[in-house]
Amino acid sequence: MAHGESVLVLGATGGIGGEVARQLRGAGWNLRGLRRAMASGERERGVEWIEGDAMNRADVARAARNCAVIVHAVNPPGYRRWAELVLPMLDNTIAAAKSERATIVLPGTIYNFGPDAFPVLREDSPQHPLTRKGAIRVEMEARLKRAADDGARVVIVRAGDFFGPQAGNNWFSQGLVKPGQPVGRISYPGARGVGHAWSYLPDVAHTMVDLLARRHALEPFACYHMRGHWDDDGTQFAAAIRRVIERRTGRAPGIGAFPWWLLMLASPFNATLREMREMRYLWRTPIRMDNARLVATLGREPHTPLDEAIEATLAGLGCIDAQASTSSFTS
Repeated sequence: MAHGESVLVLGATGGIGGEVARQLRGAGWNLRGLRRAMASGERERGVEWIEGDAMNRADVARAARNCAVIVHAVNPPGYRRWAELVLPMLDNTIAAAKSERATIVLPGTIYNFGPDAFPVLREDSPQHPLTRKGAIRVEMEARLKRAADDGARVVIVRAGDFFGPQAGNNWFSQGLVKPGQPVGRISYPGARGVGHAWSYLPDVAHTMVDLLARRHALEPFACYHMRGHWDDDGTQFAAAIRRVIERRTGRAPGIGAFPWWLLMLASPFNATLREMREMRYLWRTPIRMDNARLVATLGREPHTPLDEAIEATLAGLGCIDAQASTSSFTS
């Protein structure tokens, strides 16, 4: 338990930030969030909201005052203006963390890696990205490493594609199914025979909270990979969605290929679709996460059974009746 320590979650209204905030509150942390506009300085869902902008260094410093941890889970919405906004926001977090002697927590991605690191990604795998967004993620971690060398503390948790009841931008809700609609067809972006790593967002948040409980015993720059749910042939994840839908509704949706051709036509006019198209290479080769270091540190990896995780995700997205769901977020 945190015994009343304070944590600033940047991006607390988003997918990963919101889930980390929920679990930190359950672990006894005092939560703060930063948002640009609000009616008053009220507490909402156990979060002390502070008015401000992650692009404003003074605002971040004020929000982080007396905080032991800063969770940096803020990103420009829909992948827009990444090149302009991502690194300045991180620099503001680093400055605040140095001032408060706070630990920075970053949700990592596999965008940092290119084919020379595949098929098994370890914490020390070479980072030679193929995309602009991947290059930015590499620079983010380089800046965090320099901050750790200069006395800060950093924890990075890297996982495969997120899915969850409120996961924000992700392939599950933007590619495989349509939020708010019954699932009549599952569109899978990968090819049969190509393995893929998925991570249930509550498990990722659980891992972060557990690592923070041990943060003083970790290295100043500590990075951990999660195995998550490994679909070894590119068919099991979609089959699990179909199985859950059939059990809940009595009908089995079809499974088909994701329409990459349509995305290619629309991507010049939509930043989110353009970024999704840029990530296609990650669906063309098996990419698996090695979690040996995480297991050695925690003794296990938080892991919700796949059908339970998918059922909770579909209910959260409004694809099935949430009231009838028996899923939980335990792991």
